[in-house]
Amino acid sequence: MFAPDDTIVAVATPPGRGGLGMVRISGSQAAAVADALLDGPRPLQPRRATVTRLVVREGGAATAIDRVVATSFPGPGSYTGEDVVEICAHGSPVLLEQIVALACRSGARLANPGEFTLRAFLHGRVDLVQAEAVADLVDAVTPLQARVAFDQLEGTITDRIADLDRRLLDLTARLEASLDFPEEGYHFIETSEVARAIGEMGERVRAMLDGAAAGRLIREGCRVVVLGRPNVGKSSVFNRLLGSSRAIVTPVAGTTRDLVTETLDLGGLAVGLVDSAGLRATDDPVEAEGVSRARRAVGSAAAGLVVLDRSVPLAGDDRDVLRETASSPRVVVVNKIDRPPAWSPGALPVGESESVVEVSALTGEGFGRLREELGRVLTGDTATRETPMVANIRHIELLDRAGAALGAAASAVEQGAAEEFVLEDLQRARRALEELTGKRTPDDVLDHIFERFCIGK
Repeated sequence: MFAPDDTIVAVATPPGRGGLGMVRISGSQAAAVADALLDGPRPLQPRRATVTRLVVREGGAATAIDRVVATSFPGPGSYTGEDVVEICAHGSPVLLEQIVALACRSGARLANPGEFTLRAFLHGRVDLVQAEAVADLVDAVTPLQARVAFDQLEGTITDRIADLDRRLLDLTARLEASLDFPEEGYHFIETSEVARAIGEMGERVRAMLDGAAAGRLIREGCRVVVLGRPNVGKSSVFNRLLGSSRAIVTPVAGTTRDLVTETLDLGGLAVGLVDSAGLRATDDPVEAEGVSRARRAVGSAAAGLVVLDRSVPLAGDDRDVLRETASSPRVVVVNKIDRPPAWSPGALPVGESESVVEVSALTGEGFGRLREELGRVLTGDTATRETPMVANIRHIELLDRAGAALGAAASAVEQGAAEEFVLEDLQRARRALEELTGKRTPDDVLDHIFERFCIGK
């Protein structure tokens, strides 16, 4: 995966045309590769942007192809910990690809996905938690996702793990010292102090996991399906929530035949909002397939929006949808309140604690409350917040493992077990924390983490 003698290159800006594009070169030969591409002062001054020309050298002649800004970052104080040169050119994909090709011809090779950040990790510039935060920050689609990822990149989780690991190391060292000198009668820590220290560390782990459910929801997002019989206004509700006319709206029943999905920023949550075909019995094979897909979508959704039309009497299809979704998280949306009512929401066969929201997709009335109720159904009693929280399932599982090991150690102390057994549980907790930060992470786990990065990062 990693050859320390290689010099790598890749485009570090998104695909497509733009005002500017950047090519990043990293490795022991980064300066030499850059020199072969640039016609200007040599060597580049560290951390000083230099305006120069990009040239193609053929047969002793140098042909300029762009005016660029080049910046040198000598290791180990660079992003990767190696010598790095960044070339900022005009953002033509053809030009950027040509720069990469020229760099490869001059001794570099194309970087693998995530290899720049992998090198930063292997050179100790970031730990594994921070490296994962880089990918999360790049992938963020809501400001809250970006904030949570940046907090992680800044070391909020790393610092808490490091403090916990220091406490564990101190406790295990004192227990090991007591075991090393049994005949001399040395005892470096009392049982009561061991119990207190383990209890405090267990509390710290539990505190880190308190917001994990909300953190994971923020990081990963979720899916919400808009349901109901035909012509109750599902697509209108869908469009009003998004703030744009994404789904086709007509008076003709059965207009929506397939699932239409868009991302909704719901108070920082990235919600995949799905407009579905109207749920009803039909002989139309295309519409029937749409109904089947809608029912399957409900099974994988975090919640449903069950839309009803208040301006006409409740139909059997309405009651069927309410019955089918009764056991799933949902918000019942009573639509078309801008028209005279044909029934009262109090007559609906729903539980007292269920969310029932009256709206008008035509005027927008009630949609503020609908967003609030949907957020409450998705997050439960845990409100999303812009504070550091554990959000990655890998981190959650390893913290759970560390917490379980600390719990076992606390039980062993309480039962008067030999110090060797307490020590083994504490060492299991340390191993989980070290795997979390990358101090002892298997190569296949590293492969899995970094393969999802984009090539330029």
